[in-house]
Amino acid sequence: SGFNSIGRMDTMSRGRHQIGHYKEGEEFIQNVFHVLSQIFTGREKSNLAICWLQYEISKVIQCLQAKKKKKLKAQGRRSKKLAKNFLKAPDNRNNLSLWKLYAYLEWLLGNTDDARKVFDTALCTAGTGGLKSAQLCSLSLLYAQLEVELLESIDGAVMSQAVHILTKLAENGPYVPYSGQVLPVNVLKARKTYEHALQDYLSKTSVSDQDQVNYTDQLVNLVGCYALFQYLTVGIDAAVLIYTQASEKLEVSGSQKCENTGENFGNLNFPTALEAVTLLHTNLLRFHMKMSVYPLNPLREALTEALRRYPGNQALWRSYIHIQRKSHSASKARRFFDSVTRSTNSLEPWLFAIQAEQMRKKLTEKVQRADVGEIHCTIPETGLTNRIVALFEHAVQSENGTHCPLLWRMYLNFMV
Repeated sequence: SGFNSIGRMDTMSRGRHQIGHYKEGEEFIQNVFHVLSQIFTGREKSNLAICWLQYEISKVIQCLQAKKKKKLKAQGRRSKKLAKNFLKAPDNRNNLSLWKLYAYLEWLLGNTDDARKVFDTALCTAGTGGLKSAQLCSLSLLYAQLEVELLESIDGAVMSQAVHILTKLAENGPYVPYSGQVLPVNVLKARKTYEHALQDYLSKTSVSDQDQVNYTDQLVNLVGCYALFQYLTVGIDAAVLIYTQASEKLEVSGSQKCENTGENFGNLNFPTALEAVTLLHTNLLRFHMKMSVYPLNPLREALTEALRRYPGNQALWRSYIHIQRKSHSASKARRFFDSVTRSTNSLEPWLFAIQAEQMRKKLTEKVQRADVGEIHCTIPETGLTNRIVALFEHAVQSENGTHCPLLWRMYLNFMV
């Protein structure tokens, strides 16, 4: 019809139905992937396969969020078939990034044992790169993170499969699947190895431009693995200390490089590494708060500092909105949104400020409509409506907001 959106608009809901993947848009995207896979060869073809599989995983996550079991089953079958075909290609057999995505796909589909087999197979065939291999660290980190999410409490986590994975990574030898226990002596050795590896990375003064991307990727994965290892074997404070050390080093390195070359800080890979470390840090704090009693302030401070630095990071904004929902006072969050929108051209702060107010409005309406006799309305609903309209007005007047179809559609949707 010419009016269907390409791909997806999963931020909008139409009545009770979430707008998902349109048939025409989906066909278009699949055609693009098919055409490109015939043109590309070697490294480019492998990278395309990774992008394709990431796209398939995004659709599986969407089905999980919408709780559509039938659709999830069909989507899962298609995605698994595609992943297996990729791994059959001779060029991809040793590609750890593809193995990682395939294992993650199985995990998302609820096939935990199959996913573990895929992870174990990948780790066994990956050789002995240890902490020097960025791909091996990345694979081990995801495997350990998924295992940690299954834990019911942090007590006794020293003997968990996650600690086994991270210990084996530090040993630099062939991987052996988990047998149910982790030797304390191996944990101590692994801690020393991680400590030395991190000090070596942090003490490197100069890195050539070619090695820059590999260096920062590897540093992020190493920090993630070491911090998670410390969290499981020592505690949350030990993990936070590692994130703090790494962040300080990356900040100093980034600013020095700027002074030496006179380049723009944004062109370097250091800010992205610092952003990735911050994201790992805030995610771990959120997880720990879910598992045990812990004050909210460290997480709130880490998020506000990170969002001032990276106002375009959607994952950080989602975390911020999530923790603010628990607070009964909206004024602090409003002041923060206001200060960030004044200091950046990014559109994300506007979109998330609007979303936060819409969630508050929904909550208020839910309380007011509850069938429990007379309710004294404490928050006047019209005030929220006016505030949301004012936010939309300011957002569409900003330079980027004027040209953002999503923002206009959200505004129309709200007014309707």
